[in-house]
Amino acid sequence: MSAETARIALRSHAKVNEMVKEKVERYLINLSLTFEEAGENVWVIKDEDAGLENVIVFVEDSLLTIRVKVMDIPQQGRPELFEELLRLNADMIHGAYAIEDQSVILIDTLELPTMDLEELQASLDATGLALAQHYASLSKFRD
Repeated sequence: MSAETARIALRSHAKVNEMVKEKVERYLINLSLTFEEAGENVWVIKDEDAGLENVIVFVEDSLLTIRVKVMDIPQQGRPELFEELLRLNADMIHGAYAIEDQSVILIDTLELPTMDLEELQASLDATGLALAQHYASLSKFRD
């Protein structure tokens, strides 16, 4: 790759990143959510009124991921917790519960090129709803 080709590719990548940033931030603003930029293509929603506290939104490749830590995995009752998570996943409209390291997370992914405002809103609404509706059934597993 020539030096000129590398410069063009770098400018193109920067332009794509700026377009991604503008799209995601415009949608978050249009949804009237409180958020802050936490890094390149990473945002943290801190909107208690919407039921979305410390929800991470990030873009990698062509996917927008919504992720929130729900709880630590307890030392006791793990099989029962995992069974409950599977049951709750069956009722999820968007996203799913998952295990990451020693945490239970709620995660959803959207294809960024075709994602529209309504799709992002539906995913965030479903995330907030799941966190609220499932709090009681999951809180009995907390240490």
